Amino acid sequence: MTEQTDNSAGGSVWMDGLWLTAAAVFLVAGLAGFYLLPAQPMAVRTLIMVAGLVLAVGVFALSSQGRNAWQFAAGSRVELRKVVWPTMPETQKLTLMVVVFVALAGVFFWVIDWLLAWGTRHLLGTGA
Repeated sequence: MTEQTDNSAGGSVWMDGLWLTAAAVFLVAGLAGFYLLPAQPMAVRTLIMVAGLVLAVGVFALSSQGRNAWQFAAGSRVELRKVVWPTMPETQKLTLMVVVFVALAGVFFWVIDWLLAWGTRHLLGTGA
């Protein structure tokens, strides 16, 4: 994966800045429309907010950062298909092992705590 921005689609850094600014404006306008129009019905306010969000995402997708985000999501989906998920018996065995080791660790730390408390009581002379 490279750290360089891909502007080979004819875009420039300045143009990307415009796309990102326009996306932010649409997003803020949608949110402002929802909160600054309390007299309107909730359905209209929600539609304004959703329209602002959809426009913001659409405009963001036109920027190089949006294209990079889309490529990342597509690559992640490909990698997710390569994952080998455990079978149900494997999952049950591993879960049982975790429960047993947590119980053993609990008993171990309880015994250590009890021994340290017993030793401290005897060293300080507060125990019998």
